[in-house]
Amino acid sequence: MPGVRCEPLNPFDLPDTLVDGHSQAVLVHGGCRVLISSQVGVDAETNLAGPDLTKQTEAALDNVERLLSSLDGTLSHVVMLRIYLTECARYDQQTVIEVLRRRFLVAPPAASWLIVYGLPEPEWLIAIEAEAVVPERTNGACSSNPITR
Repeated sequence: MPGVRCEPLNPFDLPDTLVDGHSQAVLVHGGCRVLISSQVGVDAETNLAGPDLTKQTEAALDNVERLLSSLDGTLSHVVMLRIYLTECARYDQQTVIEVLRRRFLVAPPAASWLIVYGLPEPEWLIAIEAEAVVPERTNGACSSNPITR
């Protein structure tokens, strides 16, 4: 099975984003690209993980991880994050950084951060989109069966 190889790029002549839990860029070789819709801090029954940003960030990343797991992938296959932080949580960014640094210990993905006025539910503080590259299936295809409920 062809493997996926990701190379984080963090040139010395650019700001050190590793301290914020992400890389400047990620070069990807092989595999299948997965685009993951924004995930928020809720479970499968849409119960909120908690009122605080740490719990919601962890739960959103748990959802990304579950989706990748269904494709035989892990968080290590994430190459890009888009983090949407609500206006009311904008000054608590360090909380998100700490979660990212715990979840992406080696070769963190590239990331974009956006402050948004709000999300569809007023108690939601964060939404995270992800792009990942997972290994191809044994038949060389990116997907043999669609994953549905």
